[in-house]
Amino acid sequence: MTMRHARWKRWVGMLAGVGLLAGCGRAQLYGSPELPRAPRQPPVEYFRVDWWKGLVDKVPLLEYSPREPASPVYEPESRNVIAQTRDGYIHAVGPDGTLSWSFRTGARALAGAMTSEGVVYAPGGDGTLYALDGATGKVKWKYPTQESLATVPVLADGLVLVASDTDTVFAVKASDGTWVWQYRRDPPSGFTIRGASAPKVDQGTAYVGFSDGFLVALKVDDGGVIWEKALSGTGTEFLDVDSTPAIDSAGRLYVASYKNGLYALEADSGAVLWNTSVGGMTSVLARGEVVFAAGDSRVDAYLGETGRLIWSLPLKDKTALAPVLARGMLLIPNQNALLFVDPTTGKTRMAWNPGRGISAPPYVVGSRVYVLSNNAYLYSLDMNNVEKGPRG
Repeated sequence: MTMRHARWKRWVGMLAGVGLLAGCGRAQLYGSPELPRAPRQPPVEYFRVDWWKGLVDKVPLLEYSPREPASPVYEPESRNVIAQTRDGYIHAVGPDGTLSWSFRTGARALAGAMTSEGVVYAPGGDGTLYALDGATGKVKWKYPTQESLATVPVLADGLVLVASDTDTVFAVKASDGTWVWQYRRDPPSGFTIRGASAPKVDQGTAYVGFSDGFLVALKVDDGGVIWEKALSGTGTEFLDVDSTPAIDSAGRLYVASYKNGLYALEADSGAVLWNTSVGGMTSVLARGEVVFAAGDSRVDAYLGETGRLIWSLPLKDKTALAPVLARGMLLIPNQNALLFVDPTTGKTRMAWNPGRGISAPPYVVGSRVYVLSNNAYLYSLDMNNVEKGPRG
């Protein structure tokens, strides 16, 4: 089996957003227990920290650069926030910030969980897909894949789909974890990028990218191939199509090739509509008529119909991870901090660093944003009734 290699990212000092930490009433406005309390000096209120909870008690000796790649998720029936941490645990934190339950998987998770109807579907770092009761953490079923699971699971037509970092997509029954089908591609012989494409499901089709540079459309019910498209050309290294695809209301399918840039394709056939040729992109987000692409050293916004560049935000030597939208702001983790970016102009409004940065995409529920820091502190941010400040 070809060993997957991750490129080293250079770490820089804390962003200026650290200086925006402030106190407000019983909780710091931009507060964090991971940093010393700073003077009150917020120029604009972008959010309020309602609570925080530390989830890792025993920090490994001489740990230099902690990283928490698994995004949190909200389970509405129990009102718990589910977070997987680098010590191999799945935690549930209640609406008041207290720990509801913890479940040990035995190994570090690479991706966060998904919830549906009171059930938590979690890709354990031990290669097992777990279905847990959201209120109690009790195991409903588990399916051992024998591979390192690397994506947030997806629920579609009664099946749970999840992908490994060795280019296998598994589909099991959501009711009992019974295997239904799997689809595998052989990784290339050279270097690849850390990460994997989660399936994007639309109208009975699952669209998935692979490290060999192919985007494949699969039938959800049986895993049969509908079409496949090579997007990275020839070669043996860094061909990855690891971004989770996105689809807009016009039926355009967006996906990023690390080598060849952002693509827009016809979802039905895989025919290429346009290509930006800007390499290094690893995540895609489509909203309305705009598609956002993030990756090495930049975040871009493009017009979905034509691929025309609307704006580009340079990040120097930083890497932008998967962005999310919350209350009219584009939130972008870049390992060092969480950037608050105006989606219409690409202007950074602030950068919030709770201490050791953020590697996992936040999870948004209405005006509430849940953030897991690299120090394994889970934060509940309230973006309701905040001042967005002047545009410019």
